[in-house]
Amino acid sequence: MPGVRALLAGTSTLCALLALGAATGGTERSAGAAHGPFDAQFTGRTLRADIVHVGDAGRETVGFERWRLEGPWPGPRRALTVASPRGEYLAELVAPSGTLLYSTSFSGIFAEWQTTAEAAAGRVRAFPASVRVPEPRRPARLRLSRRGEDGRFSVLLEIPWAPDDPAVDRRPVATVGEVVPLRVTGTPSERFDLLIAGEGYTAAGRDKLLADARRLVDAWLSVEPMAGLADRIDVRVLFVPAGRRGVTDPRRDRWRASPFGCAYGSLGSDRYVLTLDDRRLRELAAQAPYDALVLLLDERKYGGGGIYGLWATVAADTAPAAYVFVHELGHSIAGLADEYYLSSVAYDNLPPVTREPVEPNVTALIDGRPKWADLVAESTPIPTPWNKDAFDRLVRGFEERRRAITEAGGDDDAMEALFAEQARRTGELLAREPFRDVVGAFEGAAYRTRGLWRPALDCLMFRRGATGFCPVCRRAIESELRRYF
Repeated sequence: MPGVRALLAGTSTLCALLALGAATGGTERSAGAAHGPFDAQFTGRTLRADIVHVGDAGRETVGFERWRLEGPWPGPRRALTVASPRGEYLAELVAPSGTLLYSTSFSGIFAEWQTTAEAAAGRVRAFPASVRVPEPRRPARLRLSRRGEDGRFSVLLEIPWAPDDPAVDRRPVATVGEVVPLRVTGTPSERFDLLIAGEGYTAAGRDKLLADARRLVDAWLSVEPMAGLADRIDVRVLFVPAGRRGVTDPRRDRWRASPFGCAYGSLGSDRYVLTLDDRRLRELAAQAPYDALVLLLDERKYGGGGIYGLWATVAADTAPAAYVFVHELGHSIAGLADEYYLSSVAYDNLPPVTREPVEPNVTALIDGRPKWADLVAESTPIPTPWNKDAFDRLVRGFEERRRAITEAGGDDDAMEALFAEQARRTGELLAREPFRDVVGAFEGAAYRTRGLWRPALDCLMFRRGATGFCPVCRRAIESELRRYF
């Protein structure tokens, strides 16, 4: 993509780096060689590259701000590279010889924002982000690439790393608040480590945070594949007291200086909760080892979000909080797509479907077969028929009622009652479907009524009220979790 130059007035160093990113924007990445053993290549510490994405709907430049050393590396030590990246971006540590040392894939807020009406109108914005990798023992470079419309990755920026670089921020991570082990059974290098950061909990709310976290983690670990891997999953809670309870909610004209800067109304969607204060979030989270991060909000209003390789947000006090917790971690851990397609979302500028989606649980049936064909019985028709028209009529009615509640001020009790009714009535409709218990290809997924198919009639990525993940989603989550132990 063409680069955007010199957009942050008064920040000359960053502007120069943005120009560098633009200059490398069209270079195709080369294939790397196999990696060596972890201890021979890496120090065992975590290295964080703080970056910034700048652009509009059609342009992106990535600038580099700084290297930051954190604590011990909690991530994979054997599965050091990703063969099939699921995210919008690919980060690769490459030795001077061209050997690929480490790679990881992720998505980001900027890529989502590019699909909004604000971006389509030509507004230019900057979004900070971070990439965490194991610290190399010897000089290397971090190569950041983005997936194009043809599915291939093109390099946006390459950042040199040298162990003796005096510009690396090596300050000890400051102790702010408290890290509480919720369930810790091993060392971070042998476990998948989940960190739950309490957001908007006051000093008096510490015990409530721990109770909320324990309740939601128990729900998450009761669902497969987490239930079968629970002895390899560790959980910690980061408690940083807030001055006032809750987070910012512009629709309700409520503003909070919460520890992590979360807010409702992100990207124009009332229920979507994000933080744009990436630097503070990463500095505070660096106090604990983590492979995945959840920002748990002391909030009654329904909301949350999840971005692959980034983090998830969940409002703790809503009736569907357990569902949101499990669903959003499906996004952030495994790169699963939303399978619903009629709910209002923040994305107005979705590109046409011209290739097979990268998400493991959505297919375009480009060649007539889903990517999960090995799980489909010969007797199951593809596409798989279901009473989609009746389902769509039912859900559209609920969406109209939901919009009316939101526009009237968003009564939380009324919204939860509506959610419960919708879950019950859609569940009753789906229960009558002849292919309700099979893996197939059911049309309607990823915000598109037509042209994309999901693996199962019902799934936690599709509907509140579903009782578990479908076999395709379970497999995708398990493959990600097993990289860490």
